[in-house]
Amino acid sequence: MIYTGNVIKYGDNIDTDVIIPARYLNTSDPDELARHCMEDLDREFVKKVRQGDILVGGYNFGCGSSREHAPIAIKASGISCVIAKSFARIFYRNSINIGLAIVECPECVDETKEGDKLKVDLENGSIINYSNGKTYKITAFPEFIQDIIKSGGLMNYIGSRK
Repeated sequence: MIYTGNVIKYGDNIDTDVIIPARYLNTSDPDELARHCMEDLDREFVKKVRQGDILVGGYNFGCGSSREHAPIAIKASGISCVIAKSFARIFYRNSINIGLAIVECPECVDETKEGDKLKVDLENGSIINYSNGKTYKITAFPEFIQDIIKSGGLMNYIGSRK
């Protein structure tokens, strides 16, 4: 799986209440959630995000409540992959469960700027920043996790195996 896109970057401790505010949790419609993704942090997010863009964050990305709405909102907004220094454990698993690719790479986060163009290769375990010319080694996902993400999430993956 290869993802190429422009970077939208935020800092540390981006919690699920910032990703999708609680006032929108009365729906599970991905399109509706996407319309409100990041609005309390960055009112321009939904205007600037383009299909395939890559979200970059700092430490403890996705902390807070365990709602699946947060990775659903990010994925539905058009983000193809999230790179962070670290992820909250439940957010990490929820992201894989709904088919959102996520990668931990502190060095890449430190050396990447808003608007940089990245290529993330989950099969071979690398990130290339075309804007600064640097390449970063990441741990490739095991094949079964790659299959879950390729399938669009755990439920689709399970359904395809019957």
